[in-house]
Amino acid sequence: MPWHVLGEEPAGGATARFVDSSVELVRALLSDWMDERFVLACNCGAVPLTPTERAGEYVGGVHFKAWQPPVSVLHPTLPAQTPLVFEVYDRWTGRSPGGMTYPVSHPGGRSYEHFPVNANEAEARRRSRFFPIGHAPGSMVEPVLVRSREHPRALDLRRVEDLRGND
Repeated sequence: MPWHVLGEEPAGGATARFVDSSVELVRALLSDWMDERFVLACNCGAVPLTPTERAGEYVGGVHFKAWQPPVSVLHPTLPAQTPLVFEVYDRWTGRSPGGMTYPVSHPGGRSYEHFPVNANEAEARRRSRFFPIGHAPGSMVEPVLVRSREHPRALDLRRVEDLRGND
């Protein structure tokens, strides 16, 4: 995903154009999904899903602010929206049978000292960031679907009021 280039600003006697790298996109690919029964929720909002050419397969995405840079950003008053908490909502029972949590960075604050040597290592690093804990299985209110004009096939958490109703 390309990063947004912001306007020019003075910086140390020169002019600089800051890049906002704090916005990220997570994509989901769902198999054997029953769209009429289940809703994929992220941070209490419904993720818009689009069917693929395969039966029961859907794709969707979530745009969010991953971290708070110390310099100019596109959304200066918006705090980081992490971790992402995904839930599967069952319309037939009104409950969440399961979900997962996605912290943007390593929860222990660690970082890798080198780039992945191959695609297998990169995939292993991505998978290690998803945790089957942190969600709230059980009864829940059906997530609200809010479509963005800019990104109609993704939940844009930057543009949505706090869906949990918290202040």
